Amino acid sequence: MSARNSQANKAAARERLRIEREQQAKKAKVRRQVFVAGGVVAALALAGGVGYAVVQSNQPSAWEKAADAPLVAPKNTSGENGTTVVVGKADAKKTLELYEDARCPVCASFEQAVGPQLKTDLDAGKYKIQYVGATFLDNGFPGSGSKNALSALGAALNVSPEAFLEYKTALYSAANHPEEKDDKFAKDAYLLTVADQVPALKGNAEFKKAVEDGTYDRWALEMSKTFDKSGVKGTPTLKMDGKTIDPLPQTPEAFTAAIDKAIAG
Repeated sequence: MSARNSQANKAAARERLRIEREQQAKKAKVRRQVFVAGGVVAALALAGGVGYAVVQSNQPSAWEKAADAPLVAPKNTSGENGTTVVVGKADAKKTLELYEDARCPVCASFEQAVGPQLKTDLDAGKYKIQYVGATFLDNGFPGSGSKNALSALGAALNVSPEAFLEYKTALYSAANHPEEKDDKFAKDAYLLTVADQVPALKGNAEFKKAVEDGTYDRWALEMSKTFDKSGVKGTPTLKMDGKTIDPLPQTPEAFTAAIDKAIAG
């Protein structure tokens, strides 16, 4: 091989090597650009996700919104904000105040044991009942079941006082009442399932819409304020003529004796 050919071959090899290195450098640059761009996109996505989460966390809850919503009071109510709920015969001379929280297990036990006697007394005109709903258990066991059930009771009251009483009985029944920590009443679907056990509410489109739309959510909050202002510390509580019936009667016989005593003064 001549020196000239040898030099030419070496020069050609160096040129090929240079071209190959330039191509590799270009590929590496492209990879770096893609990687950086991907990182920027991921960072923006992460920042966007965090920003969205922050915005969402700062949004008022459904019940916070309800506090500012227009007040709609159910039919068959009276008083300020429609929070006076009295059921029974209008000519009954005595009024029994009944304070209850929908999630309260003691209220459920009381209703299951004494509810039938209470209904008998109402039908006989022995007294009227002024119902005051509480929602404090939503704070003790975080959730919204007490408020949501109270709102649904408002929807039942809008149908009729009888539907209200029957629905309250159904909610407190052993078959339907959840454990204190179980926030089943927060679910509209569950409240509507229980409502199907009440003839006046089963298939009632207006009632169903009121429950799902939260028509009486604001009213439930106002009723809860009425309870808070009452000075009553726990549920269930019974009062007649402003006096608490204590101890709370837990059987129909004890209930009748306590009520007779309260009526006699």
